[in-house]
Amino acid sequence: MCFLKGTTIRTADGGRKVEDLAVGDLLPTVFGGIRPIQWIGRYPFKKSDPAKAWVRDVLPVRVARSALGPDVPYADLYLTKPHSLFIDGVLVPVCNLINGTTITLYDASALDELEYFHIKLERHDVIYAEGAPCDTLLNVDDNAVNFAEYLRQYGPPTSEDIPCAPWLGYGPCIELASRFRSAISPWIDRRQKLDIIRDKLEERGIALLQQSELA
Repeated sequence: MCFLKGTTIRTADGGRKVEDLAVGDLLPTVFGGIRPIQWIGRYPFKKSDPAKAWVRDVLPVRVARSALGPDVPYADLYLTKPHSLFIDGVLVPVCNLINGTTITLYDASALDELEYFHIKLERHDVIYAEGAPCDTLLNVDDNAVNFAEYLRQYGPPTSEDIPCAPWLGYGPCIELASRFRSAISPWIDRRQKLDIIRDKLEERGIALLQQSELA
């Protein structure tokens, strides 16, 4: 649940690349006002064989400019698949919003290294990455290469944080049911909130694609 290196994060002093942030930097949040960074986890990956494609599990999802709304995000945003966007009052993993137009899996074929960062605040919250609302790190684990830094500063993680907003997501099997609800919605609309959010972004993606083809 991380931001790809190069992602611009909104701070109290303006936008800065995620890799340039430091503990104590102040970030505007949706729920807690201006809050300091408690810790930044780093997650680097490198190809064992540059000639081979990346393993799909480490590839980021690309959220194109204006995929969520006009200039939201204001530049292409790259997130790991489980990372959540804050949309219509809920947190939705970006992998559940892939639509083949404005939200797609990025193959990163030109890159031999991928480095991700995630930001931990004292409490779970929503911050702005390339202008899009994204959640912060909910629970610290030992997958980060700099996990020892967290241990030295705060000791072992002892309790799970409380999500700042309801979380909506599904796995492959449930996604089939969701797609079926969307398919029959012109006749019988039994869509749930996540179905509606995804459908709205898919429709927006198709409209943006058509506009670009006409330009």
